[in-house]
Amino acid sequence: MDEDKDMMIFTGNANKPLANAICSHLGLPLSDADVRKFSDGETYVEIGENVRGRDVFIVQPTSMPVNDHLMELLLMADAMRRASARRITAVMPYYGYSRQDRKVAPRVPISAKVVAEMLMAVGVRRVLTMDLHAGQIQGFFNIPVDNLYAAPVLLKDISQKFAGKKVVMVSPDAGGTERTRAFAKRLNADLAIVDKRRERANVSQAMNVIGDVAGKSAIMLDDMVDTAGTLCAASEILMKAGATDVHAYCTHAVLSGPAADRISQSSIETLCVTDTIPLQNSTRECSKIKVLSVSELLGKSIHCINSEDSVSSLFV
Repeated sequence: MDEDKDMMIFTGNANKPLANAICSHLGLPLSDADVRKFSDGETYVEIGENVRGRDVFIVQPTSMPVNDHLMELLLMADAMRRASARRITAVMPYYGYSRQDRKVAPRVPISAKVVAEMLMAVGVRRVLTMDLHAGQIQGFFNIPVDNLYAAPVLLKDISQKFAGKKVVMVSPDAGGTERTRAFAKRLNADLAIVDKRRERANVSQAMNVIGDVAGKSAIMLDDMVDTAGTLCAASEILMKAGATDVHAYCTHAVLSGPAADRISQSSIETLCVTDTIPLQNSTRECSKIKVLSVSELLGKSIHCINSEDSVSSLFV
C-alpha cells in the first residue's frame, strides 16, 4: 500500500509482532512509544514522536495479562489526546472482558460496557476489533465500531487443506450455530452441532452430536478457545460418532490454564488460530497449534479508515 504520511501506528506490549506485520502491509514504520512498568507495577507511557494533527492507530489486543494491556491502551490514548492527535483509533484485535456482556446474576457488573466507557473517556474516537464474542457490544459505544471477521483467512485455509475431502462443519455449542452455518454454506459442506451442558464458568460437558459426521472430516469452529475444555470434549464425542478426523478453527487463542495439555492429549489433529493474541510459551510448543495471520486484513481496514473509504467490503 502507498504510505500515508498522515497515519501513525503505535503499539504497547500486547502484540508487537502483529503490529509490525500490519505496518509491513501498510508500508509504514511502527511509531515510537515507550511503554514499561515502574518497580511498583504502575504503567509508564511516553510517546516518542509528534502526533499533533495526525490520524493515530493504537494496535493493542487486551489479552493476558488483560488488566495490564488494557491500562497500557488507556494511557497511550490519553497521551495521544493530550498531544493533540487529530483522531485516535483503538485497534483491538481481541476485546478483553467481551464475555461479560450482560448481567447473569444479581449484583454483577457489565464489564464489557465498563471497558467501552473507559475507552471513550480517554479520547478514543473509533474502535476496530475482530470477532467480538457478542456483536451487541458495539452498542456499548457512542463512537463508530468496526467489527471485522477472520472468516476470509479461516475459509481460505480450510479450502486449501480440505479440498476434495468430505467435510462437516461443527459448532461446539448451540450459540455458534449461525457462524458455523455461514462457513458450511460457503464451503458447500454439511453442518453439525454438539449439544453441550455447562455447569459453571470454564467447565463444560459435551453430551451428543446433532447431525451426521460419520466418515467425514469434522471441523469445529468457534470465536475463541480459552481452557479448551469444550473443544476437547467435543472432539471425543465426534470421534465416537464416526468422524474420520477432527480439526478446530478459532479466531482468538486465549489458551489459558491447562489448554495446551488438553489439546495435546485430545483427538484434535490440528487447532488453527489467528495471531490476534500472541501464543504463550506453553502453547507455542504444542505441535498441534497452527497460527494464521490477520495482519493483512487489519492493515486493509486501517487503510480504509484513514482514507475515509468503506470498510464493509472487508466483511464476510
